[in-house]
Amino acid sequence: MVNQITLTGMVLSSMPVNEYDRRIVILTKERGKIVAFVKGARRQHSTLSAGSRQFSFGKFTMYGGRNAYNVTGMEISEYFEDIQMDIDAIYYGFYFMELAAYYTMENVPSPEMLALLYVTMNALRKNTIPKKLVRHIFELKVFAINGEYPNVFACAECGTNENLLSFSVSKNGVLCKNCKGKNEGLDLLTSTLYTMQYVISADIKRLYTFSVTDEVLTELTMVMGRWMAKCVDKTFKSLELIT
Repeated sequence: MVNQITLTGMVLSSMPVNEYDRRIVILTKERGKIVAFVKGARRQHSTLSAGSRQFSFGKFTMYGGRNAYNVTGMEISEYFEDIQMDIDAIYYGFYFMELAAYYTMENVPSPEMLALLYVTMNALRKNTIPKKLVRHIFELKVFAINGEYPNVFACAECGTNENLLSFSVSKNGVLCKNCKGKNEGLDLLTSTLYTMQYVISADIKRLYTFSVTDEVLTELTMVMGRWMAKCVDKTFKSLELIT
């Protein structure tokens, strides 16, 4: 008898295979990123069709195969269908799935990343803060979860936590007033620094509870662009679709 397991997760990507099946990648709480096949998912009236689409979140029952899992049942609690009605939100969602896939591995539990994806998709749906801000919050929190976040709590040169005025990629963090003169850096508003500190340290459930000025958002865009270029050696196709 085949041993079946039930995992909580979200479908990161989905593609058709054979005549009626689908190959999906699921980020799961218990086993990280896994590949699974959903047989018959493309058949008319299949009970597994909707849950094998990208963004579907819920519980997936499956058994292990030689190189992948085989899904036998689903209890989908969220399809995020309203996001799929907003073309801009879809593109951002694609990007979040790509970045999550890049930073997760098979057989490494990913409860924080899964929780981050879930609240981020909800933030896209609510549309109460700019999508670009949602993006940069997500990016920075991904780095925080994986221990690759910049030091924004003390000067990267002397260690003081006072008069932090600029951001230096080469120094992996912020610089104070005295150390800034010795290094090249990007000037930061105090509000930008506080925003980054909050995102890194805040509980995931409270990430999307604030907004920022246009000036702060512009600075966040510059900082995250430079930090992404430093830490990520992949070009995400979905970024080409985001304006």
